[in-house]
Amino acid sequence: MKKAIHIIATATFAAVTLFSAGCAVVRQQETVGAFVDDTTITTQIKARMAKDPMVAAISIGVETLKGEVQLSGFAKSSAERTQAEVIARDVNGVKRVRNDIVVRN
Repeated sequence: MKKAIHIIATATFAAVTLFSAGCAVVRQQETVGAFVDDTTITTQIKARMAKDPMVAAISIGVETLKGEVQLSGFAKSSAERTQAEVIARDVNGVKRVRNDIVVRN
């Protein structure tokens, strides 16, 4: 009986150790605060694009990682592509913008 309890306790300890190690933040992962900041940046950019009559916010994707924004998708003109980048650069917390928007003719 004592051996069975010892085995169950060891197995439980091992499972808890493995699970909690999987939850730890490791190198090149964002902290919760950085993730929230990136989400806020993305949301602000999308909201400003939605208000801008020149930019079709539905056609443009916005992703943010550690303050670096990547724009992707399609624009109807180079002016729309440029305006999307200007909007992204004007948001507080943006460190860099990578504009991968393709102009469709």
